[in-house]
Amino acid sequence: MGLATPAVKPPQETAEERPGPRSAWPYLVMAAYVLGALYETIRLWADPAGRAQSGDRNDVDQASWFMRYSAQAVSHFHLPALVTGAMNAPHTVNLMWNTSLLLPGVVMSPVTWVAGPQVSLNLLLFIGLAGSAAAMYLVLRRWGASILSAFLGGALYGFSPALIAQGIGHYHLVLAIVPPLMIDALLRIVTGRGHAIRTGIWLGVLAAAQLFIGEEALIDTCVAGAVVLIVLIACRPKDVLADARRKVIGLGSAVVVALILSARAIYVQFHGVSIAKGGAYNIVMHNGKPTHLYTIPYAWVVPSSRVLLHTAGSATVANNYPQPSPEYLAYLGIPLIIVLLAAGIYFWRLLRIRVAFLTFLLLELLSLGGQPIGPYPGKLLPWYWLQNLPVLKSTLPDRLCILADGAAAAVLAFALDEAVKRWQASGKVRMDTILHNPYIVCYGIAFIALFPLFPTPYNVSSVSSVPAGYSTTFDQLHLASNASVLVVPVPNGGVTAPLRWYADRGVPQRMIGGDFIDASLSGHASRAGRAGITVLSTYLNALQSNTRPQYMPPAPTQAQIVAQMAAWKPAAIMADCPVNSELGQFLIKEFGLPQVHNANWLGWRLNSSGM
Repeated sequence: MGLATPAVKPPQETAEERPGPRSAWPYLVMAAYVLGALYETIRLWADPAGRAQSGDRNDVDQASWFMRYSAQAVSHFHLPALVTGAMNAPHTVNLMWNTSLLLPGVVMSPVTWVAGPQVSLNLLLFIGLAGSAAAMYLVLRRWGASILSAFLGGALYGFSPALIAQGIGHYHLVLAIVPPLMIDALLRIVTGRGHAIRTGIWLGVLAAAQLFIGEEALIDTCVAGAVVLIVLIACRPKDVLADARRKVIGLGSAVVVALILSARAIYVQFHGVSIAKGGAYNIVMHNGKPTHLYTIPYAWVVPSSRVLLHTAGSATVANNYPQPSPEYLAYLGIPLIIVLLAAGIYFWRLLRIRVAFLTFLLLELLSLGGQPIGPYPGKLLPWYWLQNLPVLKSTLPDRLCILADGAAAAVLAFALDEAVKRWQASGKVRMDTILHNPYIVCYGIAFIALFPLFPTPYNVSSVSSVPAGYSTTFDQLHLASNASVLVVPVPNGGVTAPLRWYADRGVPQRMIGGDFIDASLSGHASRAGRAGITVLSTYLNALQSNTRPQYMPPAPTQAQIVAQMAAWKPAAIMADCPVNSELGQFLIKEFGLPQVHNANWLGWRLNSSGM
């Protein structure tokens, strides 16, 4: 059997089960995924405009800013600018280096206008979970999986611990709908199952769409696609390389279409940035320390509190994971790991299971990153030799677990069908006896293996409400629409409430500071710094905080204040503080009495130099 052999439906799929014009099964499957997404997000819908999932509020606030930014652009009848001074004024932010949700932001603009950015984000979370499961289901069906097996595979991918964890705040990753479709198109080209040019065009469109949803997932999908191709070539070199001209034309069509649709965005992203030396570094700030993100092996088997079956001890271990909470991605549980290993070994001779199984293992291996793990040096891990390559240096390897879960879904679905098929062929089937019924036994084992992954609904909390006097103070300053405003607290990667205020009110349209990746900075500062923190902004935020930090930063010198204000060039200052507070007195000392005073908000109009 060559790679181009059409998929054969498993014999257990009856005529009534086969999808057709009147078949209800696909609709029931989609309804089940919708109910699953509703269950997972149920606590958000009591107040969708005022609630967000707990655990990564800073990224949620940042995402709300991006949603409002896109909606405002569309309201002026143009697409969002790829480089903007709306954040980090008077400098700019390159949105292509950030998780800016450009395509989702544009699509959800009507919702953002009517109901607000948080409703849009909650809908994206809902769509991401249900849509990712549905996409995997459709791909598995295309490649011959039965309805029930494909349903379980789709559920494993769309509601995997990896995607549930990313849904805490990483909307660009929980929208994992496109990656399975891209892998499917790639496989149809290289196996000869799809028309080369048409499938190539479709693959190019998908790649461009993913670029504007989240570039990180596009890179991860390319890595997964490369792994699939390497495994296929290793398993069937003659079949893969046969009719090479046709396959090259198909892949070339994908590249051409993707470049046509995204060439300008890629040019904007890398213009002035060295591909070899520039780009965001694969490191984040966690507990005040630069931290690499990679899978620590115990995460595969220790359940966190985000799954229903966990213990207080396992939850404690997961909570003490030395990386941010949304990065606890790898959990699959011992039962499922045993099933996957057994299926991969027992059905090794079946190409589609062998390819999916090896892809799963290799992606999990790559997710270990290139850092030493216990006594084992990083040089023994494959990612060590890839992590400094252009583009890949910006990739966070632990997030390859999402694609690994997709490969695991394929192993599970195809192995279930093959197990039932072989059992039926053996003639030892008795439908009236549980232990001799292949459907009950095989799918029962699958259910037992998957049940430890059953998630709990997201914990939620109220989003930061706009303080009284915020909008009034801005209006009474009578600023030009393009005026740069210094809002105190000054927004940065750890202080994101001002981004939420902009998202809810749409002002100021040019904000000093912000939460963003700056690829022009060298080393880990490009990502971990998240906009950089100046001496003056650190001191202002410390004064503004209701709870004094244990370490109060030193007051900036007059020269530092003058230099920083000259660099910022604010047209106005808005500060959330009473007049008699330390912050209020400091600002009055430097800039005189405020021209505007509303509730706890003070406002100053400044000249162009900021002083």
